Parts: sequence; C-alpha cells; structure tokens
Amino acid sequence: MTVVAAYLYRNGQRVREVAITEKVDCAADRSEFVWIGVADPSEEELRTLQKTYDLHPLAIEDALKADQLPKVDIYGDQIFVVARTAHVENDQIAYGETSIFVGHSHIISVRHGSARAHSVLRHDLEAVPTQLVHGVDYILHAILDFIVDGYLPIIEGIEEEVLAMEQRTIDNFLGRDEITRIFNLRRELIRFQRILVPMREVATKFVKIELPCIDAEARPYFSDVRDHVHRVQTMVDDLREVLTSVFEFSTLLEQQRTGVITRQLASWAAILAVPTAIAGIYGMNFEHMPELKTEYGYFVILAVILCACMLLYIRFKKAKWL
Repeated sequence: MTVVAAYLYRNGQRVREVAITEKVDCAADRSEFVWIGVADPSEEELRTLQKTYDLHPLAIEDALKADQLPKVDIYGDQIFVVARTAHVENDQIAYGETSIFVGHSHIISVRHGSARAHSVLRHDLEAVPTQLVHGVDYILHAILDFIVDGYLPIIEGIEEEVLAMEQRTIDNFLGRDEITRIFNLRRELIRFQRILVPMREVATKFVKIELPCIDAEARPYFSDVRDHVHRVQTMVDDLREVLTSVFEFSTLLEQQRTGVITRQLASWAAILAVPTAIAGIYGMNFEHMPELKTEYGYFVILAVILCACMLLYIRFKKAKWL
C-alpha cells in the first residue's frame, strides 16, 4: 500500500501526521478528524485500518475487490461510499475505483487504478480552512466532486473528435478505420453511461436521505455533484446521437454520390449509344443497303450523330445528370 497522506486536522488546520495503526481521540464537535488517503492497498493493510477504525468487514471486502458499481452503504454510525473514476488510456476510457470510509471523526479514501491522486485536492482544501472546519462530510463532497469533474475532459475530448469526424464526412467517404472508430466510441459511451447512472443515484441519496456523518447543511453541496453528473450524462446521450447521425449521414452521402455517378454513367452511355447504333447498322457490310452509294452520305451520318449527341448532352445537362 502507498499511504499517500494521513493527517490529523483540528479547526480546519493540519496538526500532524498519523500512523494507520494510531487511533486518535477526536473532539465530539466534528472540528477534529483524521483524513487518510491510500492507494492500491494489500489485504493485510486494509485489515489494519479495519481494526484501527472499526470498519465493517463487508465494506473491507468491497474495497479489496475494487469491482463495485457506485453505491452508498450504511454500517451503524458509519457510511461506505464507492465511486468510479475514469481516464483515457490508449484511446479508450479506463476505469478505477475509489472507496471511501466515513465516520464521525475519520475519512479514509482507498484508490484503485485511479490516474488522478488526491494530493491537489487536499492542498486546495487546506488552503481554505473554513471548509475543512466543518468536518468529514465536506471532504466527502470534495472527493466526489473531484472524481466527477474528471469525467468532463474525457467527454469533451470525445466531442472534439466526433465533430472533426463529422466535418470530414462532408468532404470524403468515411474509411473503414473511421467507421470502426465510430462503433468503438459508441461502445465506450454505453459503458460510461453504466457508471454515470449509479453515480447520480449516489449523489441523489446524499441530497434526499438522512445519512450518518452527513450534516443537513452539506446537502446543497452534494446537489451540485448530482448536477455535474447529470450534465455529463446529457453530453454522453447527445454524443451517442451525434455518432449515429454521423454514420447515417455518411451512408446517405455515399448513396447520393453513388447515385450521381450512376446517372453520369447512364447519361454518357445513352449519348454513346447513338453513334454506336448508327455505326453498327452501317458496319454490317450487306451488299444491298440504302445510301451506300450516296456521295455525301458519310458526312450526313456524321452530322446526324453529332446533332443527336449534342441534343442528348443538353437534355442531360438541364436535368443535372451531367
């Protein structure tokens, strides 16, 4: 396990570093608490935290598995929160998990596979003691908000790629690689939606349900987290529709261009059919054929062919087939 940070806070200020085996007797007014952040812990190390802070065994099992959907569980006077993180890796959305144990005077975050550490978040909160002084529920909100804010750059990056693909569709046929990319992106967005729905449910519970360690005055903050998740959900839904539209638009354009080419080929075939038919008739070499002995027959036939072809060309041009 990497213990990223473990500190005791009092009245919004960092007091000292604590060990994971140390149980601190904090004040009852919630102005004093321990905030511990760990990453990729072993079972033995989580068991140590369990013993020190009386964490529920089922919550420890969930934190060890690191394959849970976002949820909120209540264990006596403590709550256990699971949130899913997301980041882009090799042009795909990769997921991690952050498990959060919240008690009256402690908050422990356990990260698995997360690309964003909480050190920046901790620094920002420590710079505003008026937030830290309220206790662990405000830190829980800050962690969830930090995780949800990480979703937005992912969706914005996909949005830029889709818009660029949409522009290329207007000028050229989509290639096999681009069509494959469209379906890959749709699949990634569907998977992402499976994370967003329970994440919004988690935020909604903090807004509407009375939970241990969560003060009523903190509920509007969790409402803000819910709104952020809803915004990302809306963007994901819109992107899925845009991807479908890009594919359908590309198919329609391809059909239209194929139709244009077909009409052009049909027009030139009709024009070339005139001299072909006339030349075919007079090329049969029968002994008795009319006009074979006509002095100006050859020039007359050329004029007829030219006039017929010009007439057909003009008609097809007016019909916008050429």
